[in-house]
Amino acid sequence: MSSTDSALLAGIIYYSQEKYFRHVQQAAALGLEKFTNDPVLQFFKAYGVLGEERTQDAISDLESIRNHPDTSLCSIMALLYAHKCCEIIDRAAVQELECSLKDARRTASDTALYYTGLFLWLVGHHDKAREYVDHMLKTSSSSKEGYVLRGWVDLTSNKPHIMKKAIKYLEQGVQDTRDVLGLMGKATYFMLHQNYSRALEVVSLVTGASGGFLPALVLKMWLFLAQQDWEQAIDTGHRILEKDDSNIDACQILAVHELVREGNVTSVSCFKPQKAADRVRDLIKALEMREPQNPSLHLRKILVVSRLCGRRQAILQLVSSFMERIFLATSSCARVATELGYLLLLHSQEKEASLWYSRATKLGDNSMAASTGTIWCHILKGELEEAAHQLEFLKEVQQSLGKSEVLIYLQALLASRKCKGEQEVTALLREAVELHFSSMQGLPLGPEYFEKLDPLFLVGIAKEYLQFCPKQPQAPGHIMSPLLKQVALLLGPVVKAAPAMLDPLYMMAQVKYLSELETAQSMVQRCLELDPTSVDNHLLMAQICLAQGNFAMCSHCLELGVSHNFQVRDHPLYHFIKARALSKSGNYPEAIKTLKMIMRLPTLKAEGKKLRGPTVQPSERVSILLELVDNLRLNGELHEATKVMQDTINEFSGTPEEMRITIANVDLALSNGNVDMALGMLRDITPKQPCYMEAREKMASIYLHIRRDPRLYIGCYRELCEHLPGPHTSLLLGDAFMHIQEPEKALEVYSEAQKKDSYAAALVSRIGQAYLKTHQYTKAINYYEASQKMSRQDSLCCEQAELLLKLKKFSKAEKVLKQALEHDLVKDIPSMMNGVKCLLLLAKVYKSHKKEDVLETLNQALDLQSRILKRVPLEQPEMLPSQKQLAANIRMQFGEHYVAEKEYTKAAQSYKDALSYLPSDNMVVLELARLYLLQGHLDLCEQQCAVLLQTDQAHEAASMMMAELMFRKQKYEEAIKLYLQVLEKAPDNFSVLNKLVDLLRRSGKLDEAPTFLQLSKKASSRAPLEPGFNYCSGLYCWHVGQPNEALKFLNKARKDSTWGPSAVYYMVQICLNPDNEIVGGEAFENMLAMSNLAGRKEAVQLGVRTAEKLLGEFYPHSASGQNQLRLLQGLCLLATRDKANMEAALGTFLEMAQAEKDSVIALLAMAQAYMLLKQTPKARTQLKRLAKAPWTLAEAEDLEKSWLLLADIYCQGGKFDLASELLRRCIQYNKSCCKAYEYMGLIMEKEQSYKDAAANYELAWKYSHHASPAVGFKLAFNYLKDKKFVEAIEVCHKVLKEHPNYPKIREEILEKAQGSLRP
Repeated sequence: MSSTDSALLAGIIYYSQEKYFRHVQQAAALGLEKFTNDPVLQFFKAYGVLGEERTQDAISDLESIRNHPDTSLCSIMALLYAHKCCEIIDRAAVQELECSLKDARRTASDTALYYTGLFLWLVGHHDKAREYVDHMLKTSSSSKEGYVLRGWVDLTSNKPHIMKKAIKYLEQGVQDTRDVLGLMGKATYFMLHQNYSRALEVVSLVTGASGGFLPALVLKMWLFLAQQDWEQAIDTGHRILEKDDSNIDACQILAVHELVREGNVTSVSCFKPQKAADRVRDLIKALEMREPQNPSLHLRKILVVSRLCGRRQAILQLVSSFMERIFLATSSCARVATELGYLLLLHSQEKEASLWYSRATKLGDNSMAASTGTIWCHILKGELEEAAHQLEFLKEVQQSLGKSEVLIYLQALLASRKCKGEQEVTALLREAVELHFSSMQGLPLGPEYFEKLDPLFLVGIAKEYLQFCPKQPQAPGHIMSPLLKQVALLLGPVVKAAPAMLDPLYMMAQVKYLSELETAQSMVQRCLELDPTSVDNHLLMAQICLAQGNFAMCSHCLELGVSHNFQVRDHPLYHFIKARALSKSGNYPEAIKTLKMIMRLPTLKAEGKKLRGPTVQPSERVSILLELVDNLRLNGELHEATKVMQDTINEFSGTPEEMRITIANVDLALSNGNVDMALGMLRDITPKQPCYMEAREKMASIYLHIRRDPRLYIGCYRELCEHLPGPHTSLLLGDAFMHIQEPEKALEVYSEAQKKDSYAAALVSRIGQAYLKTHQYTKAINYYEASQKMSRQDSLCCEQAELLLKLKKFSKAEKVLKQALEHDLVKDIPSMMNGVKCLLLLAKVYKSHKKEDVLETLNQALDLQSRILKRVPLEQPEMLPSQKQLAANIRMQFGEHYVAEKEYTKAAQSYKDALSYLPSDNMVVLELARLYLLQGHLDLCEQQCAVLLQTDQAHEAASMMMAELMFRKQKYEEAIKLYLQVLEKAPDNFSVLNKLVDLLRRSGKLDEAPTFLQLSKKASSRAPLEPGFNYCSGLYCWHVGQPNEALKFLNKARKDSTWGPSAVYYMVQICLNPDNEIVGGEAFENMLAMSNLAGRKEAVQLGVRTAEKLLGEFYPHSASGQNQLRLLQGLCLLATRDKANMEAALGTFLEMAQAEKDSVIALLAMAQAYMLLKQTPKARTQLKRLAKAPWTLAEAEDLEKSWLLLADIYCQGGKFDLASELLRRCIQYNKSCCKAYEYMGLIMEKEQSYKDAAANYELAWKYSHHASPAVGFKLAFNYLKDKKFVEAIEVCHKVLKEHPNYPKIREEILEKAQGSLRP
C-alpha cells in the first residue's frame, strides 16, 4: 500500500482504536481492491477478525503474511496474542512463535517496528508500544508516521503528565505535511484539554482536504456537542447519515438528542415517544447490522441510552431486550448482567433486577458491582437485616478497593430506612454526591458524560434528601433550607444537560415548589408538555396553585389531570389537595368529609406486602391527619380536633413523624390559648432531633408575636447558633435582629459569620443591607467594593450599582457596572443573564447621567438577551417564559425612551416588538394603547383597549383609556358610564373620581360632580379625611370659581405622597391667579382690578408670599417633581411683575425648554413671560409651536391656556378668524371653557353681532358659575344692545349682589335697561 494514502490507513487505525472491528475489515477489504495482496491491509483485516473473537480465522490470515518483512514482527506478535485468547492454548505453537519473535525482532526494519508498535498500542499495551516506537525513531528520526504514533500512544495514556507530551510528537509528525492520523491526534489532544475551538480548526483541515473522511466528521460532531452546540452537532450528524445511512455514532447522537433535548414531544396535547424510540431502534439496528459480532461495542454504545431512557417504557423495553441479546451473545460477561440489573433497579423492578445480579455474581467477573446491586435490591424489598449484613462485609472490601459512590449511597439508604438521624443520612448522601461528580471532572459533554452523570441515580439521592426537607413551601423572604440547596445543586447539572428528562425535571420542580413557586410553575408546565398524562405533574401543579392562593386554578389543574388520566382520582394526594383547597376557601365541612374519606385508605407499612389499589404512605397519612385536625379546629370542633390529635400521637409514637406531629400539636395548643403548654412541648425537642430548628423558630415566633418579648425571641436564635453552628443559623440570628429593628447587632452577627465563610454571597448581601438600614452609606459602598475585590460575585456588583444609583453617584455606578461587564466573558447562561442585568442597570444610570448612551446600552442588552433566548429552549426550557418576559421588558424600555424623546413611530415599533415575545401581555398592550392615544390614532387605541377588556373586563386602566377615547369622540355619556362602572366597584378609587370630575367639566356637565362626591362620602365615613377625596373636592371648587374653598380642600391633600405634588401645584396657581385670568392676555380690561389698583397689588403680593411659603415646604423626590418646583418658582417671579424677576423667570423657563424637547408647560411659561415683558413676537413664535402640538389629556390644561393666549394676541391684532379657530379647538376639548366663550363673545361684539355675542357671553357666564363679574357685565351689556332688558337687569342684580361696588354696571346698564322698560 502506498504510504501516501494516509486517509485509508488513518480510517482503519481510527476504527481499530474505537473497536469497530467489522468496519476495520470492510475498510481493509476496500483497500485490498486497490492494493491487491498488500500485507499491511491483510494484517488489519486479520486484526478485525481477531477482534470479533473469530480466533482460528484470524490465526489463519496472520500465518499467510507472517513472512513478509514489513508485517512479520507484528504478525508474530498478533499470533501470540490470538493463541493466548483461545480457550485451549496450543503451547507448542506459542513456544515456536516466541522463538520466531526473537529472530524477527533482531532483523526488524523501521516499518516492521512501526506496525508492531501500532498493534501493541491498539491492544492496550502502551508501555511496550512506546518502546518499539522509540526504537524506530532512534534509527529513523525523520519518520513522520513514527512521531504521530508516539503522540497517539502518549495521548491515550491514563497518566496526565505523559498526555501533555503528546502534542510535541504530533506537531513534529504533521510538520510540512497534512497527515490525517496526525491531525486527528492533534484535534483529539485539544479536545481532551477542552480547547474545542482549536480542535475544530484542526478537524476542519482534515475535512477540507478529505471531505469523505467520515471519522473527521464524527469527531467534529462530538466537538460541537462538547461546546454544547446541539444544533451544529445534530446538523453534522445528519450530514454523516447522508454519506453513511447507518453510521453508529450519528445514530447514537440523534438518539441521545431526542432523549435529553426533545423529550419526545410531538404536540402539546399528546405524549408520543415514537420519535425517540425510532432513534433508539435505528441505533440498535445500526449496531447489529454494521458490527454484528461485537457485543462489547454494543454494550458501550447502548449504555448511554439505558442511563437516559427515564420512565419511557417503550425505550426501556427496546434497551432491555437488546441488552438481553448482548448477554446471550457473550453469556460469560458478568458486566452485561450487572448493567441489566442496574437498569431494572433504577426503574423499580427489584425482583427482576435481583435475578440478573445473581447471574452476575455467579459469573464472578464483576462481583463488587453485582454485590452492591444485590444489597440495593434487599433494601428496596425491605430486607434490611440481610442488606446490613452484606453491606458490612462490602465496607471492609471497599477499604482496599477505594470508595464507591453507590456503596456510600446504599449506606445512606439503609440508615434512612432504619430511621437514623438526619445528620448521619445527609452526611453519607453528601459524600456519595461528591464521589459521583468527582468521577466526571473534566469530561466534555458527550456519551461518556451522560453515562457517568447517571440522572436516575441522582434523582434517587434527591428523593432521600427530600425526606428531611420542609413539606410545605416556605414563606416569602424566608431563608432557603440548606438541604434544599444541596438538592438543587445536585440536580442542576442534570436539568441543564438533559432538560427533557422528566424525572430530574419533576424532582427539581418539587425543590422549587418548596422555595420558588414561579420557577416551579414553569418547570411543571414543561413537565406537562413532555407528558400530559402524568399524574404527579398535574398534582404538583395543583399544589403550586394552592400555595399561590389561586384556588380556582388549583381545581382546574385537578380536573385537567383527570381529563388526561382518569387514574388521577385514585391518587390519595388528589383528594388531599382538593381538601386543602376547600379548606383555604373556607368550606371546612366539605374539607373534613374529603379528609375522612382518604383516611379509610390502607396505610403502606415498610415491612408489609404491596397492596392492590390506592394506598397511603405513613408520611402522607400524618399530613392528612394534621390537616383534619386543623380543619376541625377552624370549624369550631375543638374537642374532636384534640381527640384526633391524641390518636395521631399514639399511632405514630416512636416513628420519624413523631416530631412533626409535636410541632402541629403546638399550633392546636396555641389555638386553645394554651401558650405555656405549647412552649413546654417545644422546649422538650432536643438539638439531636430532626425538627429542632423548626421548633426553635416556632418558639421564637411565639415569644415575639404572643408574649411580645424580643429578648426571648433573640434567645431562641442564639440557642440555634450554639447547638447548630454554621452560616445558615448565623443568617437566621442576623435576620432576627433585623426583624426587631436592631441592624447594628445584625451587622455584628453577619460580620462574625463572614469570618468563617467569607465567600457566602447571602452574608455579603445582608451585611450591605444592614449598613443601609443603619444609614452608613459610605461604609456600605466601601464594604461592597472590598467584597468585590475578594470574591468577584456578580450579584454584589448589581447591589453596589443600585446603591450608588440611589445615592445619585452616577459615575461610580457606571464604573462598577462596566468593570462587571469587562470580566464577564463566560458564555454560560447564568453569566449571560447577569450581563443583561448589568446592562439594564447601566441604561438606568445613563438615563440620569448620559442620555445619549441609553440606546446603545439597551441594544447591547437586547443582543445578549437574544442570544440567551436562542439557547434557553435547548438548555433550560423551563426558563423560557421568564426570559421572554425580560426580552419584552427591554423592548418596552426602548419604547419608553422613544416616547420621552417624542419619537412616537419608533416607540410604537418597540412596543410591537415586545408583543412578538408576549402577544397577550396586558402591560405592553396598555402602553401601546397609550401611545396611539398620544398620537391621536383613536381607532388603533380603541382596538388595543378592546383586547385588554376582552381578557379582563375589570381592567381599570383600559376602562379609563376607553373613557378618554369616548370623550375624544364626543361620546360623553359612554365615557361617563365607563367611569361609573369602575366607581361602583370601588367608590373610594379617588384617581378615577378625579378623572370623572375632569371629564364632567370637559363635557360641560360639572354640575353633576357633587353627586359623585356624595356617593364616595356615603361609601366610607373616612372619605372626608382621605387626601384623594379632598383633592377631588378642591379641584371641583376651583373649577366652579370658589378659590378659597378650593385652597381649604387642597391644603388637606398637600402632605400626601400621592396627591401632594398636584395639590401644591394647583394651590400655587390659585394663589398667583385666583381669578383664573389669562396670564399675559391684554384683550380684556378687568374693571374691578382697575378700580382698586392698590388693593389689587396688595392681594397679588399676599398671593405670591403664600405661594412661596407653600413651595418652601414642598420637597419633591422625582426629576419631574424638581422640574415642577422650578416652574412654580418661576411663575412666582412672574407674578411680581418686576422686570428683573420676570427676566430671571424667563431664564429658568428657557433652561427647562432646552432640557426637555417640546415641553408644553415650559414653552407656555416662556410665552407668558415674553408677553409680560412686552415681547409679543417672541411669545407668538412659542405659542405657534404649541398650536401644532397634539392634544393629550395630561397636557390639556397647558395647551388650552396656550391656545387662549394666542387667540388673545390674534384678537388684539384683529385676526378674528385665526382666533376663532383656536377658540373652537378649546371648546372641542373643554365644553366648560368659559374663557373661550368669553373671547368668542368679544369677537362677536367687535363685529357688532350683539345677539351672537350675548349667546357666547351667556355660556361663559354659565360655565364660570356666575363667579366672574366681568363676564356678567359684558353679558348684561350685550343683552342691553340686543334689547333684552329683563335679562340684562337680572344679570346686573346677580353681579351687584356679589360685587356691590362693581364699576359702571349700575349706571351704564342697569339704569338704562330699567329706563327702557318704563312706558
